[in-house]
Amino acid sequence: MTRRKKKSHEDEHVDESWLLPYADLLTLLVALFIVLFASSAIDVQKFQKMSTAFNEVFSGGNGVIDFPSPMPEGSMAPQKKESVSASQLSGLSDEEQDTEELKKLKAKVDHYIISNDITDKFETELTTEGLLVTIRDNVLFSSGSAEVRARDIQTAEEISELLVMNPPRNIIISGHTDNVPIRNANFESNWELSVMRAVNFMKVLLHNPELNPEWFSAKGFGEYKPKESNDTVTGRERNRRVEILILPRELTTNR
Repeated sequence: MTRRKKKSHEDEHVDESWLLPYADLLTLLVALFIVLFASSAIDVQKFQKMSTAFNEVFSGGNGVIDFPSPMPEGSMAPQKKESVSASQLSGLSDEEQDTEELKKLKAKVDHYIISNDITDKFETELTTEGLLVTIRDNVLFSSGSAEVRARDIQTAEEISELLVMNPPRNIIISGHTDNVPIRNANFESNWELSVMRAVNFMKVLLHNPELNPEWFSAKGFGEYKPKESNDTVTGRERNRRVEILILPRELTTNR
């Protein structure tokens, strides 16, 4: 009977050399996932810190994470914030956001007034009722008349362009006079004159096809809502006016 050969000590030892490439492969996969995650982030400083830390762990600072960014230099730098960006507005309440929108609209109207050198004839004011645009009556009408003068039609059309908004808002056109009595072939009172001035001015505005009549209304207050005393010439001049009131969004939606 042949004696079975005894296994040597070397035969009993299992070859574990395969673990080395397996461990390297796992390391590379982990590094790859880290790189993909870091590349999707926009914070360059955090990415660089993470890259440095893992380079030290895996390869002493010279490994797969140690590579130049595929993005052009400076392209991931934080963008300069605008004065009122969409992201900022999203953090505001509805009332605050509406106020910001009206402020921007006021700035647009103010730019028109300054550009046309008519600061003595137009005024804008942000009130609790909305954005109020005041136009002196002598900008649009002859004394005692409610018809917009032909030479002022272009001014009214330019104003209509400023009122195009998306989404639209309710707009109230109101006429006002001084307290000097009027009686002519067309009007028996200042109240009637103020109403027709508001209506006729509104009609010219609505020649603009981008403005929907649904959002407009006209009022006449005659002499009963003066801005200043009617005892002076200057006061009476300021009281003769047409006003455009652009309402807050809350009042527009609850109309």
